[in-house]
Amino acid sequence: MKLENIFEGIKYQVVKGHINLNINKIEYDSRNVTKDDLFICIEGFSTDGHKYIGNAVKSGATAIVCTKIPKDLPNCTVIHVEDSRKVLALTAANFYGHPVEKLKMIGITGTNGKTTSTYMIKSILENAGHKVGLIGTIANYIGDKKILAHRTTPESLELHKLFKEMVDSGAEYCVMEVSSHSLYLNRVYGIEFNEGIFTNLTQDHLDFHKTFENYYNAKLILFKNSKDAIINMDDDYGKRVYDDLSCNKITYGFKKHEDVEAKDIKMHSRGIDFKINYKNESVFVNLNIPGRYNISNALGSAAACLLEGITLKQIKTGLEALKAVPGRCEAVGTNFDLGFDIIVDYAHTPDGLVNILKTAREFTKGRLISVFGCGGDRDKTKRPIMGGIGSQLSDIAIITSDNPRTEEPISIINEIVKGISKDNYITIENRREAIKKAISMANKDDVIVIAGKGHEDYQVLKEGTIHFDEREVVDEIIKELF
Repeated sequence: MKLENIFEGIKYQVVKGHINLNINKIEYDSRNVTKDDLFICIEGFSTDGHKYIGNAVKSGATAIVCTKIPKDLPNCTVIHVEDSRKVLALTAANFYGHPVEKLKMIGITGTNGKTTSTYMIKSILENAGHKVGLIGTIANYIGDKKILAHRTTPESLELHKLFKEMVDSGAEYCVMEVSSHSLYLNRVYGIEFNEGIFTNLTQDHLDFHKTFENYYNAKLILFKNSKDAIINMDDDYGKRVYDDLSCNKITYGFKKHEDVEAKDIKMHSRGIDFKINYKNESVFVNLNIPGRYNISNALGSAAACLLEGITLKQIKTGLEALKAVPGRCEAVGTNFDLGFDIIVDYAHTPDGLVNILKTAREFTKGRLISVFGCGGDRDKTKRPIMGGIGSQLSDIAIITSDNPRTEEPISIINEIVKGISKDNYITIENRREAIKKAISMANKDDVIVIAGKGHEDYQVLKEGTIHFDEREVVDEIIKELF
């Protein structure tokens, strides 16, 4: 594609060279640059793309985009822009032919519930006869085709490539998790969403956003680029989101007078039965995923689909067709007759831990045993908070390592323990041994909740990343012990 076409509609200044060039592809990582590529310098938090201009040109880049003009201009076309992240998003859209304009976009943001909501919406739309693409934490999907996900929301260049693949495969919808990082870093810049869903807002990512207000404002960006906003009014921040937006709004929750509401709720160990009410119509749903918070996820998902013309009957079919979401209140070790239940869940925030432990308590006849830790190189303020929650809501809490990254696991554990006032906990640094301890001490009718990693099949240590799939670990331990 011609460089001038890639920059169509974008403000820029040519510092050197010309734009009548054929560009092979766009790159922001100099290691991926090949002959005739366009290299866009991104200023990151750990490095700066401007440092790698020489490498990119040596590898064959014929044009570079920068926000800081080099003192020694390289032997290629040099383009100056004000914001290279926005330019990356806009040039990617141009390069791939604006595929997002051919998709109906549904975005979900919030601290918790994004992943489950995307799976619910995908199931509803597919059962109503539509082909759907999904972008999220666990994996990306185009219909039934699974594509490995490296982050919750990919960088804008990878996003638009995915959108093109979805369009080429005949997808009508794209449902995606939209993280606060991606909103703040302009990964979804220039994308208009049909529906934006607000699930909730609780403490997380303060290592990145620094203040809760910054975190809130990052989330709000999604709705300023959405035709319709779907808002959880049961969340403390729901009313503020509602008041701060001027687009079309639809509310959901357990309270009366919400646009989409849940009634006649019956909880059980393997799911929930409830009624969805909308505009004097109602339908009973038998959801296969337990947890009161999953009713909330179902309501938000239903609201988005209702706005897309999906009927309540089709919504019921789609929700009931979803048997599980990987790593979200997922029962493991089910091939063994243990007499007690083991659940893995991605809960890694205070609110997430509250939700999964309260959910498990509802169907626990014996003791509730929790196994959890906190990630390293992330928000440290939540560590004692999670320690207090785990201890208060469990009969026995086993504090262990999560993804310690560059930190010492025992240091993280000690910070978690500072928030515990009861004596119903033990600390075991090795996560496998902590899980083994929980299983070895479990009695009939107990429930073990292993929180923090959920669908992840790895553990990030100071020494590097190792394979660690808790489904496999649980099965291995059971075979050892029983």
